[in-house]
Amino acid sequence: MQEDLPLFPLHAVLFPGGLLGLKVFEARYLDLVTTCLREQQPFGVVPLRSGQDVRQPGQKVSFEAVGTLAELISADSDRPGILQVRCRGGSRFRVLSSQQRADGLWLARTEPVADDAVRAPSESQIPTVRGLAEAIASLKAQGTLPFLEPYRFDDAGWVSNRWCEILPISQAAKFKLMELPDPLVRLQLVDDYLRSKGVVG
Repeated sequence: MQEDLPLFPLHAVLFPGGLLGLKVFEARYLDLVTTCLREQQPFGVVPLRSGQDVRQPGQKVSFEAVGTLAELISADSDRPGILQVRCRGGSRFRVLSSQQRADGLWLARTEPVADDAVRAPSESQIPTVRGLAEAIASLKAQGTLPFLEPYRFDDAGWVSNRWCEILPISQAAKFKLMELPDPLVRLQLVDDYLRSKGVVG
């Protein structure tokens, strides 16, 4: 159990092993990133259910009860008061309770959610694994690198998470997939979706 994990509620879902880019300019989050860099500590990313990423006076904010630790990779400033931050998705956690400080920063008491067991994709899911490798090659050819290496095509959880990040599905659907405890079930749902759209055969 962790006390006082700082939270960054977003209209996005961070998957374990994923890459998240953030443009940070609010004082509460500039302070958060500075502290996390200094102490080499992660913060938590939780998907917003209601409210906005940027604080609005009197705004009600609610977020999901499961999030993902964000481990800072880099933080660069090209303009005063703005940080371009890159993070890696770590382990998932469950929010047990939360409170908002006067400056707007959310703090939570959390417990860890077990990491995906390393499971090989099933034989029937191999076309979906191959499809991801082809998608990565295509994105690389366009000069885009959306995923962090190493690539783990023999890991059902890693494959399903990377697909979830690039599929044109709702935030709510991505969240439901992220919180699933069984990586093979998650990959099967992705596989079913891709087959229904004719992406893999």
